[in-house]
Amino acid sequence: MVGKTLEKFCNVLRVLIGVLMVALCFPVAAQVIARYTGIIPVYLWTEELATFIFVWIVMIGSMIAVWDGTHFHVEVLKTAKSPRLKLVQGGFVLVLLILFGLLFTWYGIEYTKFGSIQNSVMLGANMALTHVSVPLAGLVWTLFAGYRLHKAVGEYRQSRTAP
Repeated sequence: MVGKTLEKFCNVLRVLIGVLMVALCFPVAAQVIARYTGIIPVYLWTEELATFIFVWIVMIGSMIAVWDGTHFHVEVLKTAKSPRLKLVQGGFVLVLLILFGLLFTWYGIEYTKFGSIQNSVMLGANMALTHVSVPLAGLVWTLFAGYRLHKAVGEYRQSRTAP
């Protein structure tokens, strides 16, 4: 039940990142056309909007990567062969992800509060609109990594009881 709900949420994130990728094309195209052709005046707000969209793309992409297990990691030790050591290796990475997610959530709230008292220069948009991506990403990382850890422990338990 929880896994299906999280999968549906991740699918919404996938659609959202696709929409944002398409949306990113418009301010970037307008900026390129303005700079190199002179057909339209140079609008600095397009650069700011592209940056805001890009921030959201990166944060949503990181959420999806945690769900898919494709987030970056560095292999320091050789991949374990026994189920117990595989759980320890994978679980260690997931626990670290949960801790970083909690840190991003906790400190991201203050970061968002700080952004809420600022407006962007060109668009005049409240900076909390982009700053809130940090605690939101941290919360989603925590949820996704926590579920993946729960699932890994369940698979390990099941492998121990299998004949």
